[in-house]
Amino acid sequence: MSAPEPMASLETALAHASRLLATDPALAGEQAGEILKVAAGHPVARLLLGASRSALGDAENAIEILDPLAREQPRSAMTQFELGMALGRAGRGDEAIGALKRAVALKPEMPQAWRALGDHLFASGDTQGADEAYTRHVRYSTRDPGLLAAATALCENRIPEAETLLREHLKQAPTDVAAIRMLAEIAARLGRDDDAELLLARCLELAPSFDAARQNYALVLNRANKHAEALAEIDALLELDPQHPGYRNLKAVILCRVGDYAPAIELYDGVLGEYPRNAKIWMSYGHALKTAGHRDRAIRAYRRSIELDPGFGEAYWSLANLKTFRFDAQDLAAMRRQLERADLDAEHRLHFEFALGKALEDAAEYADSFEHYRRGNALRLERVPYSADDHSARVRRSKALYTREFFREREGWGADAPDPIFIVGLPRAGSTLIEQILSSHSAVEGTMELPEILSLTRELRKRTAAPRSTAYHEVLAELAADELRELGERYLERTRIHRKRGAPFFIDKMPNNFAHLGLIHLALPNARIVDARRHPLACGFSGFKQHFARGQSFTYSLDDIGRYYRDYMDLMAHFDAALPGRVHRVIYENMVDDTEAEVRKLLDYCGLPFEAQCLRFFENERPVRTASSEQVRQPIYREGVDHWRHYESWLGPLKQALGPVLDVYPSVPRELQPT
Repeated sequence: MSAPEPMASLETALAHASRLLATDPALAGEQAGEILKVAAGHPVARLLLGASRSALGDAENAIEILDPLAREQPRSAMTQFELGMALGRAGRGDEAIGALKRAVALKPEMPQAWRALGDHLFASGDTQGADEAYTRHVRYSTRDPGLLAAATALCENRIPEAETLLREHLKQAPTDVAAIRMLAEIAARLGRDDDAELLLARCLELAPSFDAARQNYALVLNRANKHAEALAEIDALLELDPQHPGYRNLKAVILCRVGDYAPAIELYDGVLGEYPRNAKIWMSYGHALKTAGHRDRAIRAYRRSIELDPGFGEAYWSLANLKTFRFDAQDLAAMRRQLERADLDAEHRLHFEFALGKALEDAAEYADSFEHYRRGNALRLERVPYSADDHSARVRRSKALYTREFFREREGWGADAPDPIFIVGLPRAGSTLIEQILSSHSAVEGTMELPEILSLTRELRKRTAAPRSTAYHEVLAELAADELRELGERYLERTRIHRKRGAPFFIDKMPNNFAHLGLIHLALPNARIVDARRHPLACGFSGFKQHFARGQSFTYSLDDIGRYYRDYMDLMAHFDAALPGRVHRVIYENMVDDTEAEVRKLLDYCGLPFEAQCLRFFENERPVRTASSEQVRQPIYREGVDHWRHYESWLGPLKQALGPVLDVYPSVPRELQPT
């Protein structure tokens, strides 16, 4: 009757060691070691010993124990989980993802595995996969029936049902931070970032140590262009866990947004050491290198991304988007093979179409090149609908409001600071060239395409009862002098993070801001405004062949481009009449023909003395984020001025939509001149 006692004693010892693991991993490891002396090779004891080593920071030793155990017991979810945790701590992120995926596949109800998997997926750039993992973490970690139902609905993408359940739950438990965070996740998925931001701020007010909510909060702040605030949140997380891969990756993303590329590149170096087989991170790394002026390293990063994922169309487009890069015959064959795939995702397909269009353009095969550009644009237009009628209506409303009398009544309002130099116009009209010239002046700092003006328009719209249907201009018209001054000061405060050198002037180059000249003038009456203008066919076709990541929905149809260009000319002519001399215009072709004369006029308008270095702008090593980054690192050349003529026979819809604008360029047609 005494035979079972050793077995019972072993089970008791294992249970005791398992309990110790959470509070005293060193003692748990000692006990596991003692058990293995008696029961050599016991799988549970080996698992406990490996988990102990991992928890104590000895990841390599833990892997030596857990890796063979995982191969021996492939159906053990806990072994896969502990192996995944150890691999992550050892900086082997790609392998950690594999082990954690195996763990949750074997046993889905492991919240801690879902959370760890979410962290690694986020760090590797798979935000969608990370969101799904985090949602499952919530689902499997809650025991509240109501919250469980909401989490299940969220996991299954039944968003309205999940939102209803969460709101009902929060009526009964208004301080349930898990529910608040889930509601913020729903708001973010629906594009209601303002609601998500408020909910997450409330979450952290109630539970300051809720790290998952703080990570979400940093993400939402970054999306809202509140980069300084986002950095503060992510730095707080990194103080607690300096090696957390998700926190480091997010910090790299934010640093790129504010122009701090050297530390961002260093962070990407570290993350890639852990996720060396992740094509998306290699591409993001390439973007940072390209912007910082490391062209050859950027090419190597994009090439590595393609090696890892030959169907990753965006990596090919990233090479094409260097503008000075040339594909070889092998590249062309590889891209064509990918386009023959029936299963190629539409997002990858459109990137391949644009990349192949550029490759064939460089090979002077213009007919085939245009056809690929046409296909890429058609695919993009399906995903990003655009209404030229709506845009024309917005221009008409602006003209009706912003009259000479309107501005005269508000003369002297707004913030006094003369710091900003706004460069507006259409994309691909030479705005990056103007920025590079001005930023070569000792008194001027170049930044990047700043989103702060657009953020202000959204905030103004939120003051109305119907923010989605009310134009912000109507709100702006009701602001008092002190409110307009505060608006300008808020802009200056938010852009401070982009100013690294302390120069008295800085550039805000966002072409689409031509639509917001009324706001700019009222909030910052002493700021300079430069309008970059280029021949409508050169500018229009250059936009058509450029795949923009976001914000330029009008560029995917030649007809829409022509109408947009007309609207732009119309609105700018209106402001020229309402605010005579307020805007300085740079005609791209004139800048090419007589650079020094145009640069002198530009500097005179900005109140700056002439500096010869402005003519040697191509020596400026500042980061440049736009599609022209490599081109503006070269002297001006005439070749690009008339390059559109190779495609003229296919530009009929653009010519027709432009109408008289094309006939009288660079003048303004009579019908667009204010009466």
